[in-house]
Amino acid sequence: MDGNCCNSLQNAKKFAPVPPPLPRSAATSCSCEFLAPHNSTPRWRSSNVSSAARDLWERLFDQGYKADVCINTDNGGVVYAHSNILAMASPVLRGTLKQANRRGRWRTISIIGVPHDAVRVFIRFLYTSSYEKEEMDEFVLHLLVLSHVYVVPHLKRKCEQKLELGLLTIDNVVDVFQLALLCDAPRLSLICHRKVLKNLKAVSESEGWKTMKLSHPVLEKEILESMIDEENSKKDRIRKMKERKIYLQLYEAMEALVHICRDGCRTIGPHDKDFKANQPCKYAACKGLELLVRHFAGCKLRVPGGCVHCKRMWQLLELHSRLCADPDYCRVPLCRNFKQRISKQSKKDEIRWRILVEKILRTRGIGIALCFLAQ
Repeated sequence: MDGNCCNSLQNAKKFAPVPPPLPRSAATSCSCEFLAPHNSTPRWRSSNVSSAARDLWERLFDQGYKADVCINTDNGGVVYAHSNILAMASPVLRGTLKQANRRGRWRTISIIGVPHDAVRVFIRFLYTSSYEKEEMDEFVLHLLVLSHVYVVPHLKRKCEQKLELGLLTIDNVVDVFQLALLCDAPRLSLICHRKVLKNLKAVSESEGWKTMKLSHPVLEKEILESMIDEENSKKDRIRKMKERKIYLQLYEAMEALVHICRDGCRTIGPHDKDFKANQPCKYAACKGLELLVRHFAGCKLRVPGGCVHCKRMWQLLELHSRLCADPDYCRVPLCRNFKQRISKQSKKDEIRWRILVEKILRTRGIGIALCFLAQ
């Protein structure tokens, strides 16, 4: 791009861009939208553009009838246009035209750094709000840059959508990522960044990555650091999911323990209850806990640390006492005894148990275990 375009960008920020109307099929019904141009009274106007009107603007551009702007492009190319249309379509071009050299009715500006055909597609879009699919596929990156530099938001959105929906590949994702950062396209840059992280091995072998490594080593470093952060975040999410699963299993074990001691289940429970061995149980942990209770009742090494199964049972009983809201009426064995032992425990053990109880209740999203209330 020439220096005049860049210098006029700051001066043109006070102008609001007026994107060309979106072309629609003449066969569709005419939909209306509310348009309120700056410095004018709001009004209703049809947003439908017929194919005949679009063809008229197409011919005006192709034939250059009474054109008054000469746009110099790379390799000596020239594109003819009309200053009024350019000024209304782009505030940056409006500022550039004001500063352009004038010979008679002709004003001369330059758009360099992109292919001549890309400039033609860009200027044609300012006339017709349309493009050929093949041209968009070929020049989408150049059009993204031009639409950003010359503040044509409608075309910029189209380019971003085309890239997001199919034109983004392993080979060009690094180039698109860099352009998205330069062209203030946060959504596109985020999509590119995710694609790079997801396919880092393949992307790192592309020419775009090798070029970025030489020209922008800081950006490469940031991508690799974000990859490490992503891996750490993934490990952290997996760890939290496993912890949540354990806390839920502990809560379910507590529910099953209360169920066995208060209501009875199948072949185990209070002596004053009738059992039905074939009756289904809604507590998934009940079967395993039933086996643990039977072992605990008959184990000869039933002391803390003497048997690994008994040790687990002691821990479950103490955890229950921490969760129980009414130990005086609780039918779980040793509940009141464990409550009385709490004051005799060390501060370290007390904090450890309190944290465990809080995490279990937080995982369930409750403040108190309702199943442990007296019934």
